[in-house]
Amino acid sequence: MFWNIIQSFLSIALELTLLFIGISFLISLIQGFIPYEKMNRYLSGRNTALGVLVALILAFITPFCSCSTIPVIVNLLKEKVRFGIVMVFLFSSPVLDPTIITLMGALLGVKVAVTYTVITSILSVIIGLLLEKLGFEKSVKQVIMTGYEVNEQKFSLKKAFRETIELMKSVYPYLIIGAAIGSMIHGAVPTEWISSVFGGNQWWLVPVAAIIGIPLYIRLSMMIPMSQILILKGMAVAPVMALMISSAGASLPELTLLQSIFHKRLVIAFVVSVFAMSTISGFLFYLI
Repeated sequence: MFWNIIQSFLSIALELTLLFIGISFLISLIQGFIPYEKMNRYLSGRNTALGVLVALILAFITPFCSCSTIPVIVNLLKEKVRFGIVMVFLFSSPVLDPTIITLMGALLGVKVAVTYTVITSILSVIIGLLLEKLGFEKSVKQVIMTGYEVNEQKFSLKKAFRETIELMKSVYPYLIIGAAIGSMIHGAVPTEWISSVFGGNQWWLVPVAAIIGIPLYIRLSMMIPMSQILILKGMAVAPVMALMISSAGASLPELTLLQSIFHKRLVIAFVVSVFAMSTISGFLFYLI
């Protein structure tokens, strides 16, 4: 088991490092081509409905995992995009993934896939705008907002590389710590044990599955065979949905990364929100 944990850690750490650097560098590059002024009119304009719709569409067409969403969040905040809209993207991007929706349709039918998409979209909007209403925008660390001027926006390999290095300096320690903790939990909790404990339709299975899913770093590509096994072994659909949403929506690596850009108050609110989102979604699946 120890060697498996080490292998898992090295694999996850390497994958996250390459993915994070690649996405950060790519986003820094394309900043010179994207007309952020026009995007801001939709994302941070007075038309909340339009901004939310654009955020959901952007979340759907960018199949990022919870960790790789962070560079996008950083850049959106640097662009002064409205906080509530950014939060809608933060919650919806990892769960509105075409892979998950395809999995839903293949395993549980089109009705379940459509229901999943509608539920997660609505809850992402409600939670994102609610956090803005409650004043959590003040919990964003100002360090990510400095050193940026819109007039300097242009294509530059040197600038993109420099911004990527600076971002990695601030978040890389959190990335490695989160990968280590996530690997240990992932290696210590066998799939067979989870499925045997969480079989049946007891109401408490949903919140417990949501709690278990949050600390596990489970890539969506890993979630596909895992979900299929859980369902085949008799685990109820509702807790499977809660587990999928919580594990896709949050993870220890992501939480450690968020601590570099959010104050503790907002990080805690994020965890509570993901738990609420996955739990409510799970309960709603009992009704269909």
